Amino acid sequence: MAAHERIVAGDRGWFFARIADRVAERRNAMGLSQRELAELCGTTQSAIARLERGGRPPRIDTLLRIAEALDCELVVELEPRS
Repeated sequence: MAAHERIVAGDRGWFFARIADRVAERRNAMGLSQRELAELCGTTQSAIARLERGGRPPRIDTLLRIAEALDCELVVELEPRS
Protein backbone atom coordinates (compact mmCIF):
# COMPACT_ATOMS: atom_id res chain seq x y z
CA MET A 1 0.00 0.00 0.00
CA ALA A 2 1.40 3.43 -0.93
CA ALA A 3 2.13 5.96 1.83
CA HIS A 4 -0.75 8.21 0.85
CA GLU A 5 -3.18 5.27 0.78
CA ARG A 6 -2.05 4.20 4.25
CA ILE A 7 -2.58 7.67 5.67
CA VAL A 8 -5.98 8.06 3.98
CA ALA A 9 -6.98 4.63 5.31
CA GLY A 10 -6.01 5.74 8.81
CA ASP A 11 -2.89 3.58 9.04
CA ARG A 12 -0.54 6.24 10.45
CA GLY A 13 1.51 3.85 12.57
CA TRP A 14 3.44 2.46 9.60
CA PHE A 15 5.63 5.59 9.41
CA PHE A 16 6.82 5.32 13.00
CA ALA A 17 7.10 1.53 12.80
CA ARG A 18 9.48 1.95 9.88
CA ILE A 19 11.59 4.42 11.86
CA ALA A 20 11.56 2.11 14.88
CA ASP A 21 12.77 -0.82 12.75
CA ARG A 22 15.57 1.24 11.24
CA VAL A 23 16.73 2.54 14.63
CA ALA A 24 16.86 -1.01 16.04
CA GLU A 25 18.65 -2.37 12.94
CA ARG A 26 21.27 0.37 12.96
CA ARG A 27 21.78 0.16 16.73
CA ASN A 28 22.33 -3.60 16.49
CA ALA A 29 24.63 -3.23 13.47
CA MET A 30 26.76 -0.82 15.52
CA GLY A 31 26.83 -3.26 18.45
CA LEU A 32 25.10 -0.83 20.82
CA SER A 33 22.72 -1.74 23.60
CA GLN A 34 19.60 0.33 24.12
CA ARG A 35 21.24 1.80 27.22
CA GLU A 36 24.39 2.77 25.30
CA LEU A 37 22.35 4.45 22.56
CA ALA A 38 20.31 6.27 25.20
CA GLU A 39 23.49 7.60 26.82
CA LEU A 40 24.83 8.77 23.45
CA CYS A 41 21.71 10.76 22.65
CA GLY A 42 20.80 12.02 26.12
CA THR A 43 17.67 10.00 26.78
CA THR A 44 16.73 6.92 28.76
CA GLN A 45 16.92 3.24 27.90
CA SER A 46 13.16 2.99 28.41
CA ALA A 47 12.60 5.75 25.82
CA ILE A 48 14.68 3.82 23.27
CA ALA A 49 12.82 0.60 24.09
CA ARG A 50 9.47 2.39 23.72
CA LEU A 51 10.51 3.80 20.34
CA GLU A 52 11.76 0.42 19.09
CA ARG A 53 8.58 -1.41 20.02
CA GLY A 54 6.42 1.23 18.36
CA GLY A 55 5.16 3.05 21.41
CA ARG A 56 4.54 6.78 21.51
CA PRO A 57 6.18 8.51 18.51
CA PRO A 58 9.34 10.39 19.47
CA ARG A 59 9.73 14.13 19.14
CA ILE A 60 11.69 15.37 16.15
CA ASP A 61 14.53 16.68 18.34
CA THR A 62 14.85 13.23 19.91
CA LEU A 63 14.97 11.64 16.46
CA LEU A 64 17.67 14.09 15.43
CA ARG A 65 19.80 13.16 18.46
CA ILE A 66 19.26 9.44 17.79
CA ALA A 67 20.25 9.90 14.14
CA GLU A 68 23.40 11.73 15.21
CA ALA A 69 24.29 9.00 17.72
CA LEU A 70 23.78 6.35 15.03
CA ASP A 71 25.85 8.35 12.49
CA CYS A 72 22.83 8.71 10.21
CA GLU A 73 20.97 11.46 8.43
CA LEU A 74 17.34 11.96 9.40
CA VAL A 75 15.41 12.44 6.19
CA VAL A 76 11.79 13.60 6.21
CA GLU A 77 10.21 14.45 2.91
CA LEU A 78 7.06 16.27 1.94
CA GLU A 79 5.81 15.57 -1.54
CA PRO A 80 2.85 17.14 -3.26
CA ARG A 81 -0.13 14.84 -3.62
CA SER A 82 -0.83 13.79 -7.16
